[in-house]
Amino acid sequence: MSSSAPQDTGHRLWSVDEHLADVLATVRPLEPIELQLLDAQGCVLVEDVTVPVALPPFDNSSMDGYAVRTADVQGASEEFPAVLAVIGDVAAGSGELPTVGPGEAARIMTGAPLPPGAEAVVPVEWTDGGTGGGAAAGMSPASAAPEHASGEVRVHRAAEARAHVRARGSDVQAGDLALAAGTVLGPPQIALLAAIGRGTVRVRPRPRVVVLSTGSELVQPGEALTAGTIYDSNSFALAAAARDAGAIAYRVGAVADDADTLRSTIEDQLIRADLLVTTGGVSVGAYDVVKEALSSVGSGDEDVDGSGIDFRKLAMQPGKPQGFGVIGPDHTPLLALPGNPVSSYVSFELFVRPAIRALMGLPDSEVRRPSVRAVLKADKALGSPAGRRQFLRGAYDAESGTVSPVGGSGSHLIAALAHADSLMVVPEDVTSVEPGTELEVVLLS
Repeated sequence: MSSSAPQDTGHRLWSVDEHLADVLATVRPLEPIELQLLDAQGCVLVEDVTVPVALPPFDNSSMDGYAVRTADVQGASEEFPAVLAVIGDVAAGSGELPTVGPGEAARIMTGAPLPPGAEAVVPVEWTDGGTGGGAAAGMSPASAAPEHASGEVRVHRAAEARAHVRARGSDVQAGDLALAAGTVLGPPQIALLAAIGRGTVRVRPRPRVVVLSTGSELVQPGEALTAGTIYDSNSFALAAAARDAGAIAYRVGAVADDADTLRSTIEDQLIRADLLVTTGGVSVGAYDVVKEALSSVGSGDEDVDGSGIDFRKLAMQPGKPQGFGVIGPDHTPLLALPGNPVSSYVSFELFVRPAIRALMGLPDSEVRRPSVRAVLKADKALGSPAGRRQFLRGAYDAESGTVSPVGGSGSHLIAALAHADSLMVVPEDVTSVEPGTELEVVLLS
């Protein structure tokens, strides 16, 4: 950040869309890196991944049973079973395979390769399991087989060709596109990469987001409250929200209302931050120290033009005071959010979450929360200030296509926020919303 003081453009109201556009125009996707598979979970793939070998790589059994020739079990029944000589076992991972000839069968396990000569697999439940008795419930362990199996098996049902056989390449063929660039790697995608032999993958890393609360009145949960103090909920809410958005979150906790302390704390955190988020201290009070502290954070000869934090007022409720810019030698983005719990959370959803998703390199369609249209279900009309876009907590019912208000409009009502799953959006030019009116609803889950 340059040595000049932060900008304060409070003389005009910015729209929500203008502020978000400014944030997204500044934030750039993180540079790709090569990561081990488990370290890449939650990251965005930056290259198409093709299949080097077919899956499965060989014909294999989908059942525990016996590999047979279909002609040998044709017409088999419980009354007239086909009696076959058992020539050996084929287990998953078997190397040399026995060849199944006329009148022969090989015990085969799920996932094991189909041996030469065999055309189908009969499940063990269709046989006597080699015991000479009735229908088997399972196979004797390999270690016990020589002692308890008779060396032949009775098959009680016929099998068609390829029965219970997974064909080579039935999942994917060599050269197929396994995963396209832009895919977010979750557990199923990690499994596919492992299955085709990829040990590492090139991705954009998950953004590192540092969250700081400001306020001398804040006490950490688990500690005793004293007169005039409250528990710090914002840093927990925002750190959790950052994780939910796909980031690696570092919660610094509460920093006292002292500009020097806040300044040094932010400078210390720059080394591990791709994005900084502060909450509190952005209004016009005598102890709102974020503006003062950010006047010289990371300033120095290494900075270039374009650094600085712009404090502005937005035409929205809650969340009117906002700050945004870049600081430090690496021009790390910083979003300064208001301190009221609901204001900070709504601000996060509207501005910080999209910034995180943009850092991840996600497409525009996945940067913002999805929204739907829903009909207001309420006992009375909802009021909204003129010229402000209001975001009210709501409970959305997808089945009925309705949304109901949760709690009041106060920006301190944390309990109501905990029971909401959406935000009802009241446009700037609307001051009253009657029940039955259709609204835009931002889905939070």
